[in-house]
This record gives sequence, C-alpha cells and structure tokens, in this order.
Amino acid sequence: MTFRRHSNACLAAVAIAALVTAWCGPATAQQKPALKVGADAIGGQVTGPNGPEAGVWVIAETTDLPTKYAKMVATNDNGQYLIPQLPSAKYKVWVRGYGLVDSDKQDAAPGKTLDLKAKAAPNAAAAAEYYPGMYWYSMIKIPPASEFPGSDKSPTGMPASMDSQATWIDSLKNSCQSCHALGSDNIRHPHVKELGEFKSSEEMWERRVQSGQAMNNMALTLGRMGPPRAYKMFADWTDRVAAGELPFDKPERPKGIERNVVITSWEWGKRGMYLHDEVSTDKRNPTVNANGKIYGSPEESSDDIPVLDPVKNTTSFIHEPYVDPQTPSAKDDPMAPSPFWGEEAIWDGHTSIHNPMMDEKGRVWFTARLRRTPNPASCQAGSDLPSAQIAPLKESAREASMYDPKTEKWTTIDTCFNTHHLVFTPDNKLWFSQGQPYSGVVGWLDVKKFEQTGDAMKSQGWTPTVVNVSGTGKREDFVAPDKPIEPGKDKWVKAAFYGVMPSVKGDVIWGQAMGPGFSRIAQPALLIRMIPGSDPTKTAVSEIFQSPPGTYGSRGVDVDSKGVAWTVLSSGQLASFDRSKCKEKLQGPNAATGAQCFEGWTLYRMPGPQFKGVDDPKGSANHAYYIWVDVHNTLGLGNDVPIAMANGSESMLALVNGKFVDLRIPYPLGFFAKNADGRIDDPKAGWKGRGLWTTTGTRAYFHSEGGKDARPRVFKLQMRPDPLAG
Repeated sequence: MTFRRHSNACLAAVAIAALVTAWCGPATAQQKPALKVGADAIGGQVTGPNGPEAGVWVIAETTDLPTKYAKMVATNDNGQYLIPQLPSAKYKVWVRGYGLVDSDKQDAAPGKTLDLKAKAAPNAAAAAEYYPGMYWYSMIKIPPASEFPGSDKSPTGMPASMDSQATWIDSLKNSCQSCHALGSDNIRHPHVKELGEFKSSEEMWERRVQSGQAMNNMALTLGRMGPPRAYKMFADWTDRVAAGELPFDKPERPKGIERNVVITSWEWGKRGMYLHDEVSTDKRNPTVNANGKIYGSPEESSDDIPVLDPVKNTTSFIHEPYVDPQTPSAKDDPMAPSPFWGEEAIWDGHTSIHNPMMDEKGRVWFTARLRRTPNPASCQAGSDLPSAQIAPLKESAREASMYDPKTEKWTTIDTCFNTHHLVFTPDNKLWFSQGQPYSGVVGWLDVKKFEQTGDAMKSQGWTPTVVNVSGTGKREDFVAPDKPIEPGKDKWVKAAFYGVMPSVKGDVIWGQAMGPGFSRIAQPALLIRMIPGSDPTKTAVSEIFQSPPGTYGSRGVDVDSKGVAWTVLSSGQLASFDRSKCKEKLQGPNAATGAQCFEGWTLYRMPGPQFKGVDDPKGSANHAYYIWVDVHNTLGLGNDVPIAMANGSESMLALVNGKFVDLRIPYPLGFFAKNADGRIDDPKAGWKGRGLWTTTGTRAYFHSEGGKDARPRVFKLQMRPDPLAG
C-alpha cells in the first residue's frame, strides 16, 4: 500500500481586523495584465480594504432567461475577473469569498467593465457562515474509541451493532451525510420553534428526524447507531453551534489552476423535487448528444424527469411510465410535519428513478421501478431461464426503462434483479448494480438481443458473485454465502454491486459493495473484480478486495484507461487499486474475505479537517458520495483524472498528478453532488467545447442557501487556460 498526504491547510490568520489578509495573503506585486471584456462577458477588478482580492468568486445571476441562470468565476492574483460567454440579459453581480461577506449586488450587462468592492467579514462568526459544510460537521464529537464495541450492557447506550468507531463514522457519512448535507445552514441551525417545545435537545432531535418522507430511512440508520446515543451526539453539536462555537479549521481560497474554473448553473425541476443524477452523453464516447439536452433522475421525489436545454436555457419534463397501477408512491410514506413543508408530502414518485445512462444513439436508459416487488414466475425457482436455475430471485424493487428523444417513446424493461446504477460495455451489454449487497448477484441486459426480440426476460441474465477461493482462475463448484469455505471450491459471497463499471475493453466488470454503515450488515466494504467469461451466468468469477487496515467505507467505483480502479472511502480518502501490483496468489481464506493485496492500493488524503478525537491522521472528515474518472479529458485537466463528488467540501475534487484540485461550487451554499459526467460539444473549440456536468443531489436542497423557494440546479464546470480567458 502507498499512502500520500495532501493537506489544504489554511493560511495563518491574524487579528479579526485583518481577516481578509488571513485568506488572501499579502497583495501581489505582479504586473496587472490587460483585461479584454468582450461583448458576451463582464469583467473588472475586485478590491477590498487591503487592495486586490485574489481567489474570491464573482457571481453573475439573472432571472431574465426562461430559467434562473448563474455563472461564477474566481479572481486572479490581481483581483481581476472575467465572466465569459454570458447570454444577453440583465445580471446581478456580487463577490463572495472566504474572509468576506457577500458584497452589495450590482447591475450589469454583458460587454461592460465592472469593478467591485469586497466586504470584509466583521468577525469570525460572519466569515464562518460561508464555509463548506464539512468545516461545521467536523465539529461533531464522535464517540471515543473506548465506547466500542457496543453491547446490550453499554453504560453509554452504545448498541452491539456498533462494533467500532469506524462503523459509527461510516454510518454517519454513508447513511446520513450521503443523503443530507449535514453541515448546511438549516441542519446546523435547527428550526426548533417550528418543531415544538422540548425538554432537551436530544428530545428535539428525536422529533426532528421524523420530519418529512425520509423518516423511515433515517429511523433505520439511527436504530442501528442507537437512537439515544446518536441524539446525544447531534444535540451536543447543534447546542454548541447555537452557543456560538465556530469551526476549528478554515477553508483555503482557490489557488493555482483552481482559479481557472468557470461554473455555470441553471435551475431545473420543480418545487420539492430533488435529483439523484443527471446524464449528458455516452460515457464511452463523450461527443454523443453534443450541445444536446441534459436529463435528470428524481428518485423518490417525482415521476417527472427534468430536462435542460443548455443552448436555449429552457427546462421541461418527460414523464416516466410504470406498468403496475398499484406501484407504491413515496407520497404514502409515513412522516411527521416538516418545519419547511408542514404536512405536505412533497415527494410523489412511484418510479424511484435512480440513475440515467445514455447510449450511442442518444437514447436515455434509467433504473426505474415499474411494478410491485414480487417477481414473476420466470425469475423464480422452476423457471427455464438459465440464471433463475442457478440463482432464483423472488423480488425486484427497481427495474429499467428507455426513452428515445427522437420518437419521444418509452420502452419499459422488467428485470428479475434489482437495479441501481447502470453502465454500457463496448459490445452494448448494459450492466446493472443492485444497491445493497444482500442478494450477491449481478445482472445485465443484452441490448442487441432485446432490440431484436423485445423479450426482456430472454434478453437478461444474472450471476452469483462467486469468489475464486480455489485460485484456479476459473469458476469451480461453490459453497453458499452462509457456508464455510471448502478445499477446491469457490464461494458465493453477499457482494452484489453498489457501484459498477466495466474496464475500457469490457473484459472485466468492476463492482463495489457497501460496508456496514450503509448496508447495516456486519460485512466490510469491498471492491470486486468480476471476469464475465463466455457465458457469465455460468462462467463469471470474481476476486474481492478490502481497503487497507485503518481505512473503510468504499463507495462507488470507476476505472481508468489503464485498468486501475478508483473509489472513495468514508475514512476520508480517495483511493486507487491496481490489480497488477498483487504479489501473492489470490486464494484461500483471505480470498474469501477480501483481506488480500493491500499492496495494490494507493491512498490520497482528502483535504479538510479530521473529527477531533478520531485518531486517524490518514483521513479527513470530508466525504464523497461517488467517483467518476474523466477518461476522455472532458473537463480539461487531462485524461484519466479521477473526480470525487466531495459533497462534504461542496466541491468536485479532482486528483491531477497525485495532487488535489479542489473545484468548489460557491453558490448556492450547500452544493451537494452524487455523480457527474463529461461531454465534448466541439473537439475543436478548446475549453469552450467541453465541460463536466452534475446536479444538486441532496434530498433536502431546501436546507441549503435559497431555502424552499429555490429549485435544484444543473452545474457545468469548464477549465480555461487562465482566469481571464474569454
């Protein structure tokens, strides 16, 4: 194992009166470059009490277009900025940055030069209101290691399900922070009066987590953490925030190439809706759907899929169908009244649209619920389907669908296996992840066969995750997941995929299975290397790998062009795994558990503070929901750059030549992404012809800046050669 540490320590602060200098350092003596403001740009210089403001953001927003539109850039060493490629409209322009409070908003139109005055934060508390969420949630006092493992007789109320501090943190990040931006303003500042009157803050938190339609999922996580102990932790945190305690660490302003990013956003969706993912192109060929529409996945919140036309700046909806009229709706989920929405059930989705993917024809494929969970007989024991004969499946909670924008027609695809994420191989097989690891099967759809026959059942297949414990390199007879290993036999493990990604050639399917913080079972998170073989139902064989001791919580997987797998860890690292570095033969007991080939891993500490009292300098409190590898250089930072959806730091966290480039989205505060994809609209147009796309991913965007009046946003990130390129 290789470990690399990259710290983003803040520049040392001086007195409050010089708070700005603490972030930007001494004024530069460099010669001020010429600023050319084109007809479609707004540019100028930002100055503050101490001169030019370097590394602050200038934001231009308009409501003149069909949907609310904003573009933001960072200033250079001389405080100069240039916001390029603005549609014709009237804009409000202002400055935001660490050590500042927002400046007064100025009116401007493209083609104008506009110098701006930054406002220094009057005190540390005012400055901290602009920090990314992780600086606030890192203040949470994690139960000390001495409280673990829990037991039925624990004096602190730590339950037996919490076997270690790592499992607690994994639960906090992968079950709490993965859905809600924990450090955002409205989470760290509870609306206590709207909730009611309480004897204690613990009692308030018990009521708080019952609000809204996410109640069931929160209850499952808290039930495993031990509700009284969890409420005590959260109550202590928000009480200290209410008393005026501030984060113990500070963020650093953008520096170097981080200042080259241009961020564009559009509102889309509707009131109360949240988005899980978006898609803009075919991951295998990012020139597909050039300049075309962007499609979202609203998961539990709606059956209406938001669509953005980024050229016309318009939004619309397409409606996801389902085939069973009795398919349950999120509107029927139990809930207590919300401080924001009262008794209104704002989510009404039947289809639970989780993940979209685009094919080479520009058609959009979704993982979506079409029916109630019990499977048809063709999926179960006694079926003539080969996969059902090996691993019969009784139910599926989500299936698949396809939308063709050219014909505006939908095709529904019933699957025996549950679906979560989906991705195409070069030969047009569509592989699916399951979500939770329980079933231990991995499924696919032969798209060519399905198009020829229209028969979803005969065009799909699935295989058990059979680990090659025997070490023969091919699938042998195997024991069941609940049985001990036997000499000469392989083993079926409960490692259905959460993340899924084929190698560039498609000869290996990489998967990732969630650990106890998400799965709520006593099994570590795993990376899985599956070799499908000629007939995957019967020939697929896998190898599994735990991350190195002291790390945990793998979530998501992607693969670069060299076959190296990338993931993010809830222990606070971005990580790569190179199978070619394994020294020992992969067989025997360690092969069955994944405790092998630790030398294949390289770890990169995510920037940001660590929780106090957590003795783990190798990781940070930062959290990433997923990982995406920019194989085709769609962002402009190079080929094969891994990018973490670091919603803890409210940024897209790219690893370039072993060092992090932290592309923070400053507006709205509380940015939270779950996935991304990159598209090349014009290969000849340089940075202007390419970009990275993502969307608002938190389930409760109304906890972030803008509140319930705001709508989710689509974001496009582009990397220009310098901060003044137009």
